[in-house]
Amino acid sequence: MVKEIVWLQPAKNSFFNVINYLEHNWTEKEIRSFVSKTDKIIGIISSGKVKFRKSDKKSIYEILITKHNLLIYREKTNRIELLLFYDTRQHPKKKKFKL
Repeated sequence: MVKEIVWLQPAKNSFFNVINYLEHNWTEKEIRSFVSKTDKIIGIISSGKVKFRKSDKKSIYEILITKHNLLIYREKTNRIELLLFYDTRQHPKKKKFKL
């Protein structure tokens, strides 16, 4: 069963922050690669067949998109909520989001 994907505002903001960073510091190739990897992972998540690394919080999972970008999401009964794209080079205390 394919679950609905819901982008919460912090996920949207952090996703576009990554895109903005790539636009200013890298090339179009890296932007396309990041978006493609993100789409592929979201497709896998929505299928519900695979669960990724469990966080220390209930029903929260993490998946590495690139070596510097982690997607944090929450699984609900009928949907997946994308919570945050986290830069792995930051201090772990900055990996905060509201539930």
